[in-house]
Amino acid sequence: MSTKFSEDHEWLRSEADGSVTIGITHYAQDSLGDLVFVELPAVGSTVSKGDASCVIESVKAAADVKMPVSGTVLAVNEALVDNPALVNEDPEGAGWFVRLQPSDLSEADGLMDEAAYKAHIGA
Repeated sequence: MSTKFSEDHEWLRSEADGSVTIGITHYAQDSLGDLVFVELPAVGSTVSKGDASCVIESVKAAADVKMPVSGTVLAVNEALVDNPALVNEDPEGAGWFVRLQPSDLSEADGLMDEAAYKAHIGA
C-alpha cells in the first residue's frame, strides 16, 4: 500500500518496517491557513480509528486530526511543536504528525487512493 487518503483529509503512508505515517493533506492545510499550534499524542499511547488524536490550530480555526487506523504511537513529529508551519510548507512530507504501529491494517481498506481523493476534493 502506498499513500491513502481519508474523507476528512488525512493521509496515511505505509512504511517499509510495517508502520504507517499519518498527516493532513495539502488541501486540508490550505483550507485551514497558517498553522500556529499542534498538539500531538504521547509516544506509546494507543489510538483507535476515528479518534481525534492530534489538535491543530490555525489563524482561521481549530481542528482535530482523526486517526485513519488504530494502533500504538511509535513516534510523533516533535518539530511541529516549535514550528507548526512545517505542515503548511510540506504537509505530505516534513509536516507529518504521527507514526503508528497499526493494530489492524485492514482498517485502511476503506481509504481512497490518490485518484479517488482528487475526485473527492474536485481537483
